[in-house]
Amino acid sequence: MPLRRKHRQTGEIGHQGKSPDHSPDSSEDKLFPDLQANLKKIRQTLGNSSDIGIREIPLGESQKNYIAILYTDGLADQNKIYESIMKTVAHLASKAAGQQDQQSSPFSDGKRLLAEISLYNQQSRTVNDFFTLFRSLLSGDTVILVDGSAEGLIAGTKGWKDRGVMETSAENVVRGPREAFSESFRTNTSLIRRKIKDPNLWLETMQIGRVTHTDVGIMYINGIANPEIVQEVRDRLNRIDVDSILESGYIEEFIQDTTFTPFPTIYNTERPDVIAAELLEGKVAILVDGTPFVLVVPALLISFLHASEDYYQRADISSFLRILRYLSVFISLLGPSIYIAVTTFHQEMLPTQLLFGLAAQREQIPFPAFVEALLMELTFEILREAGVRLPKNIGSAISIVGTLVIGQAAVEAGIISAAMVIVVAITAISSFVLPAFNMSIAFRMLRFPLMALAGSFGLFGIFVGVMALILHLCSLRSFGVPYMAPLAPLIPESQKDSILRLPHWLLSTRPRLLSKANRTRRPGNPPKKSRSEN
Repeated sequence: MPLRRKHRQTGEIGHQGKSPDHSPDSSEDKLFPDLQANLKKIRQTLGNSSDIGIREIPLGESQKNYIAILYTDGLADQNKIYESIMKTVAHLASKAAGQQDQQSSPFSDGKRLLAEISLYNQQSRTVNDFFTLFRSLLSGDTVILVDGSAEGLIAGTKGWKDRGVMETSAENVVRGPREAFSESFRTNTSLIRRKIKDPNLWLETMQIGRVTHTDVGIMYINGIANPEIVQEVRDRLNRIDVDSILESGYIEEFIQDTTFTPFPTIYNTERPDVIAAELLEGKVAILVDGTPFVLVVPALLISFLHASEDYYQRADISSFLRILRYLSVFISLLGPSIYIAVTTFHQEMLPTQLLFGLAAQREQIPFPAFVEALLMELTFEILREAGVRLPKNIGSAISIVGTLVIGQAAVEAGIISAAMVIVVAITAISSFVLPAFNMSIAFRMLRFPLMALAGSFGLFGIFVGVMALILHLCSLRSFGVPYMAPLAPLIPESQKDSILRLPHWLLSTRPRLLSKANRTRRPGNPPKKSRSEN
């Protein structure tokens, strides 16, 4: 099945970024037959911008008529302009010079000349309105206008410099592909197609933003993805009507199911292998030009706790690492709260020697355990944020050394107990284990209200807070799919790759809530011993 693209109609608001007052269907937006009138309006609209190149070339022996070539310096490839346009015009000129009948020359008629040029440029299309002209010109294409024709030609000459394919910086793995998405839309789509060479991998493109006209793509595997989810993605993107889309975070905020929740309901990644795996599960990817982060919907809570490396290791190793990850989530969320509750309300739960040691440490501390934990957690969060914003060479050193120095100084000054420093340090290290940064932020935020409940009501307060958290998670949806699936609701056949991971040859079905039409996949055969061993 061929690649299918979806382009917006020029009259739609929010996709082409135009208001109804500038509809290309109006006569005021049409190109003029007079070339100089067209160039005058283009210069006025663009404010005589210095990066807009306009070359006027005389036509024929009389040199009364002109052809204009317009491009944006830095967005258009000069080599493509020369090879596909300038050499073509020169070839047609030399061809016309050898003809005795000048009436049969392509230079005698503007439309005929554009038709001749389009034959030598495969990525070309006609244009008859200024809106399409400006949008293509400012996207890197080259516009060709001819005197005497109310139509122009758009030639595909995009060729700006981009960052290229580099190693991922946010999702490091020990084993697995190193390549990451870049800010180029076409580079990102090509990286996904390198992973999935199937004609059913469909891409639909659109433009969102009245001013920025940002390219946005919907990618899914036809026959595997749930058509209802795909249509829901289209509908939500169609409703976006803003001036600018500068990053995929804009799209995420507009299409998410629930706004007032710390938990992300849309997954994002910069790894092509992760996107390929999610597409094969039946999910939908949303690509945005200008950002290396690709969105994936629907998003499940369990997906944020999985790492791409889980599928590159043996099943037993992957399962063990997942258990460590779940334990880290528990410590990151409840570590300080349990310490506060036990030392404040439930000292009888501690061994006698440990209780005496903690009491001796807290003898000179002027604050209760909750205030201690709050001060240390806020200090560490500030240092963590400072480490992120500082240059890479010194950012990590500042966050680690700063925490050690401040913690040691606070203990020596009698403001914080040594045990509290240990608890906060273990909690912080546990939060680093989570593969998804946005999910780590959610658990870090929830740590503070749970600490307040523990300081006020002890373990009972923690129990109430955890129950409220579980109820909130069960109420969330991501494009109609329960956020806690396949745990709530419990789907037995999906447990093969949820909490633990079974070997690949046992993963014979896709998630029921994501893929309804084609749920069976080829898992492969288990390894067998060679005949010599039998």
